Formats: sequence, C-alpha cells, structure tokens
Amino acid sequence: MLSSAMDSAFEPLRGKVQIIRNDDDVRHGLEALLRLDPRLAPVVTEAGPIPLRLREPGFAGLAHIIVSQMVSRASAEAIWRRMLPVDGSLTAEGYALLHTEAWREFGLSRAKAETLSRIAEAVASARLDLSGLCLKPPGEALGELTALKGVGPWTAEVYLMFCGGHADVFPAGDVALQNAVGAAFGLAARPQAKALAELSEVWSPWRSVAARLFWAYYATKMRRDMVPIG
Repeated sequence: MLSSAMDSAFEPLRGKVQIIRNDDDVRHGLEALLRLDPRLAPVVTEAGPIPLRLREPGFAGLAHIIVSQMVSRASAEAIWRRMLPVDGSLTAEGYALLHTEAWREFGLSRAKAETLSRIAEAVASARLDLSGLCLKPPGEALGELTALKGVGPWTAEVYLMFCGGHADVFPAGDVALQNAVGAAFGLAARPQAKALAELSEVWSPWRSVAARLFWAYYATKMRRDMVPIG
C-alpha cells in the first residue's frame, strides 16, 4: 500500500495524474470502464475480485519486478529472499555497495544484475528519483525509466502501475493480457502489442484498471494466479 506521505504528495495532482491508491479507486475505475465499454460487463462478472497489489515506490519495488521477470514465482521469491539484507530493506545504496559477484550468489542472471546495478547507481547518485517519477505524467515517467539500459517498456509500465499507482497505463506487450483480451472478445488470434495498445485506448483514463481486470479474468479462465508476463 502506498504510504500516507505518498498519498499527501499525490493529492494535489489527482486532477492531472490519476492515482490508484485503494480498492475504492479500483471499483470507481471499473464503473467508469463499464460506461466507456459495455462489452466489459461479462468480463467483470467472470473475473471476480480485482486485486489491488500496490507496493511502495522506490528501488526495492522496481528491483522486485525485474527479478520476477521470465522466471517462476517460486524461483523469483527464492532469489528475492537471498537478496534481502538482514533488516529486510533493500535500498539502492546498499545494493550498489555489494561485491561484484554477489549476483551469482543470489541466482540472478548477468543481464538482470547489470540492470539492477545501473538502477542502483542512478538512484544512489540522485540521477533517478523513482518516487518522484510516480508523480509525473505516464509518458514522461515511462521515457525516463526506459532511458535506463535494461529497463524496457513492460518493466516501466508495471512499475508505474503497481508502485506508482498510475491509473492510465496498459502493458500491451504482456502475453497474459493479450491472451485474456483475445479470449474475452472471441478473437481468432491473440492481439499483438500494437493492436492491443490501440484497442486499449477506449479504456483511457482507466487502462490500469482494465489491465487488472483482464489479469484477473486470465487467472480465472486459466486457473493461474495473476503474474504479469513480459
């Protein structure tokens, strides 16, 4: 859950950057989506409860997203436990001070380790403000994140959704979302990223709630827990 300090910081910007902070915001978003696109009514019925799944913005949040990519949930959590210091708080400053081979002990791939090191150095040197990014319009925030080598659009979008609470972000490159939308709308083939991005425009300014909805629908249909797949 976003902290009260972040809530206070977001409040003046709610008219400019819509922020999801709690389950009430998700419910409000769903109501708005049904007005925007009545085709979603059966999807809402079949999806069941829509998880909020917010976590604090910052290095740990982004690092967890990167660690979790392209591995099973069990593997990701095992790596994450090895990465956490004794006090349970993973900071950019602490990560930047790790010895150069620590990634091998964690079980990280070299590519992920290099990406995390670049992010940690940028945050520790104040060149990157991960909390401040959450206050910026999505396009600007996504541009700053993807300027970092190793941080692709999907990673940046998921960070803004689940750590920043941005309401109008849709990770169209996510395979589970593509499959869910294809199944829900009876498409002959799952839509590719470009087509899905265009399709999702009708759900603005609540595309993040639409993404949550289709992940929940995917979980119900496929009998899998919702795990964004890049």
